[in-house]
Amino acid sequence: MSASTPHRPASLSRRAALTGLAAGAGALAVASTTRTAAATPTPPESAAPSVPAATASDPAPGAMRLFADPGFNFAGLLALGAAGMRASEVGEVLTAVNTINAAGLSEQTYTDTFRSWGDRLAAPPAAGRDGRGTPSQTRRFRSLRAAQYYAQALFYVLGTDRPADEEAVYREGRDAWDTFARLCTPAAVTATVPWGRTRLPLWFFRPDGPAERRPTVILTNGSDGQNVDMWTYGVSAALDRGWNALVYDGPGQGQLLFVEEIPFTTRWETVVRPIVDWLLRREDVDGDRIALTGLSMGGNLAPRAAAFEHRLAAVAAMPGCLSPWLGFDEELRAIVTPDKAETNRVWNEEVVPELTPQLAFTVKKRFEIFDRQALRQAREGKVLTDLWTPAQVAIGLDITEVVGRIKAPTLVLDYDFEQFYPGQPRQMYELLRTRREYVKLTKATGAQLHCSPMAPQQHCDVVFDWLADVLRR
Repeated sequence: MSASTPHRPASLSRRAALTGLAAGAGALAVASTTRTAAATPTPPESAAPSVPAATASDPAPGAMRLFADPGFNFAGLLALGAAGMRASEVGEVLTAVNTINAAGLSEQTYTDTFRSWGDRLAAPPAAGRDGRGTPSQTRRFRSLRAAQYYAQALFYVLGTDRPADEEAVYREGRDAWDTFARLCTPAAVTATVPWGRTRLPLWFFRPDGPAERRPTVILTNGSDGQNVDMWTYGVSAALDRGWNALVYDGPGQGQLLFVEEIPFTTRWETVVRPIVDWLLRREDVDGDRIALTGLSMGGNLAPRAAAFEHRLAAVAAMPGCLSPWLGFDEELRAIVTPDKAETNRVWNEEVVPELTPQLAFTVKKRFEIFDRQALRQAREGKVLTDLWTPAQVAIGLDITEVVGRIKAPTLVLDYDFEQFYPGQPRQMYELLRTRREYVKLTKATGAQLHCSPMAPQQHCDVVFDWLADVLRR
């Protein structure tokens, strides 16, 4: 089917693949070996074993089944897996899961339940036995868990009867995150750097100890993740190794999306460049050892930045993603043609009227990140009426033609049963012209599915062991 040919999806069941829209919330010697986490080396130029994406009949192969729906199950696994980094509590997550299932799984029950948990933990805990107040360590990690639960609620709030609460839920999670960052030892440094007409917020975490120049990791989120995910997939691991870690919100993320309504840009190098400038002015940063990682759709953004920002010493794409647009259902992509008017006619007259409430939610969630009008309509409880405009941004994120410009050593992660970008990590690896490594995390060790939701500790071991090798003096 030609992408330039307007197409009416044949049936709703064919459009059910919309539930697999592009991801977002979200490791070693190079060129000579390909390793899995379980890991028997194989020649890197040989074809990687073909592992199909998870299917509707088996949405999470080998994974714990928390919810019958694969999308909700994936979100729940992310919350559960974060417990290893103290960004959730197993008992709290499973209690929330039981509550949701008992009430009937829906965007409403999921949002209400996790938001309630966020409220409970964000409130200052009771005073200690001595009556002098609660130790800051207790409030610190309660706040981190609250940020996790608000992030869970935030993902699904557009599918509830109060979609206009999206900004409020974001702010609740942001307050919890800021409380956590402030109570770290030492407290995270907060700052902003210029980007266009606005400024990007950032949080700079340092190990406790004497000031010295250290390796620093810039952690790039994806299209759905919140700052708490960067703790789980990088900050904690960096601090454990005596490194600095920087978390930031770019366009289409965090504050810029949910408060300022600024969607994604196709030129992520303009986002990373002022962050590198800021780091190079610090006396506790080793300017020759700055690495950049990208989680989920960040596995597209970070390589794009590295193709043009050559002050980076290492890059990790987790997973490698050449084109987020290819993560969208083929039937939906076929609707988008060079003709804006015809694209939107087919969309509004032939597709939108047949969307189920759940598919309507998915569409709202996946396109709000690419277009301000789509975001505003979603908050009004409406499906976007202009599909063509945000689709151009998603299409414009394709980095196939620029990956070969990356100079820094690059790690490309892949996962058994990668749901969103199957095949793309290996394709990215093949296009690299620098020191490179391809690693697939596997079902054998419980690290399958996009971003290894059940195994973030294992994920960080792979990534940071590779970074340590590359950044070693």
